[in-house]
Amino acid sequence: QVQLVESGGGLVQGGGSLRLSCAASGRSFSGYSMGWFRQAPGKEREFVAAIAWSGGWTVSADSVKGRFTISRDNEKNTVYLQMNSLKPEDTAVYYCAAGQRAVAGPRGYDYWGQGTQVTVSS
Repeated sequence: QVQLVESGGGLVQGGGSLRLSCAASGRSFSGYSMGWFRQAPGKEREFVAAIAWSGGWTVSADSVKGRFTISRDNEKNTVYLQMNSLKPEDTAVYYCAAGQRAVAGPRGYDYWGQGTQVTVSS
């Protein structure tokens, strides 16, 4: 079992920045690939970014490329999502997830956090 707890969400003006953190506990964090997803009201859960267990490979959605950066610190059992140039359409609940591969599909992940709200005002 892996427990995941997100933090760092909040209210920010358009153009601003936030850094989300996801702290993991339980089984070996460094053995898992990690992903960030988001879900806006009335919409399906959407892939944001993922990072391989080593941190040496990342992938992100086209909608956030050049603005969001995923990273991890295996010594701290934490994965981060640095979000810059935020837009109102980035408003959503953001979830981190742990799985065997850094993939875009939510079914590829075995463990999920409870989510953190990000609201971007115009």
